Amino acid sequence: MSFWGYTPLEWVALGGYELLLFAGLFFLVGALDDIAVDIAWIWLKITGKAPSRTVNRAFWADQALAGQAVVMIPTWRESQVIGATISHALKAWPHKALRIYVGCYRNDSETAMAVMKAAGSDSRVRLVLHGRDGPSSKADCLNRIFRALEEDERCSGVRARMVLLHDAEDMVDPAALGLLDRAIDDAQFVQLPVLPEIQRGSRWVAGHYCDEFAESHGKAMVVREGLGAGLPAAGVGCAFARDALDVIAADNGPGHPPFASDCLTEDYELGLRIGQLGGKSRFLRVRGDDGKLVATRAFFPGTLVEAVRQKTRWIHGIAFQGWDRLGWEGRAIDRWMRLRDRRGPLTAIVLAAAYLFFVLATVLWLFSLAGLVEMPEPGLALQIILTSNVLSFIWRGAFRAAFTTREYGLGEGLLAIVRIPFANVITIMAGRRALAAYLRALNGEATHWDKTEHRLHPAMASTDERALV
Repeated sequence: MSFWGYTPLEWVALGGYELLLFAGLFFLVGALDDIAVDIAWIWLKITGKAPSRTVNRAFWADQALAGQAVVMIPTWRESQVIGATISHALKAWPHKALRIYVGCYRNDSETAMAVMKAAGSDSRVRLVLHGRDGPSSKADCLNRIFRALEEDERCSGVRARMVLLHDAEDMVDPAALGLLDRAIDDAQFVQLPVLPEIQRGSRWVAGHYCDEFAESHGKAMVVREGLGAGLPAAGVGCAFARDALDVIAADNGPGHPPFASDCLTEDYELGLRIGQLGGKSRFLRVRGDDGKLVATRAFFPGTLVEAVRQKTRWIHGIAFQGWDRLGWEGRAIDRWMRLRDRRGPLTAIVLAAAYLFFVLATVLWLFSLAGLVEMPEPGLALQIILTSNVLSFIWRGAFRAAFTTREYGLGEGLLAIVRIPFANVITIMAGRRALAAYLRALNGEATHWDKTEHRLHPAMASTDERALV
């Protein structure tokens, strides 16, 4: 049986050929984009425009603050980790000018009790109860905290100098607060690196976060700052000048708070808007004299379901909502970086096509061995595309391994290459879920806080506990 001169298997073979051409072409475009960033990073390093800095960790940990520093922590069902976060932060940052505002919902008494227990008699911690049942959105919780800060400022007559954002599971660095306080002298937004913790019981899922953040916060953010592009906020380890939040709020309209309640990635958007409104942004990447990066540490999702849920939120917020809310304004360098940020859905489609091709190719190869189908020969153009993709994969794998090795050691660096397929599968699944969620939002479904479950904090994790995360 044949259709237009081809048997069903031959049609499948032709379809596989087209899938390969589609995936190969877009892989090559993405590879060239990544290589451009790699070359920019090398150029910045060679020219000394992105120098590696080392600081005295003890000196910066003991530095007095130039003004009040406020840490905002939105929570929803975080009773297992919020106590450790608060206790560690109070110990790491003993500064009298520090204030920690923790937002809790009225229907989350367990988290509120954990906050009060961890705070004890330390007046630097302020529990802020939301007047509605949770969860609403992370940004909505942050806005409630912001209103509490404004009320306290009016009552005390003391205005905060900078506002830091952190999540309930973060472990702060002792030197971070002093460094951020100094950096905010001439900037409206400062971002520290984020460093996911190794989880022995989740080398493939949790481990891929280590690879991605090591490369993103070791290279991509450095390039963005070096080229003068707007910097996105990671939502943790970031500081905003207090006045900058008022500028954002005023730009939102009279009576509006600074955080976008209907946005799933309000932190990402807030950082870019600082640049849009003329503010200066900095990415503060330094190492202590002990060789360790001054960064925010945390355990990231260790199961496939949780990782897909988290990345769904990121893709939905950055790619789809970011396109709608922020558009393509700005200079060419900013548009380029936004294009990179928003390529998640396309990446998921291309990866899905590539994996589908591999499945088809395996089946067709078996049929070809039985003489049931003849595989089409790739043309010269496809051969060039495939060869270029292989070379670019080697280049990209080497870069990823190098950045992971730098932060986690050679063993993890080698695993970073093996983890690439696992990261791809998570991207495919998250891209599909993000598109479905975006389509539901277009039909009027309200955004909600589809948060990640947190069970363990780096400050309370022993070696054995890390293995079971």
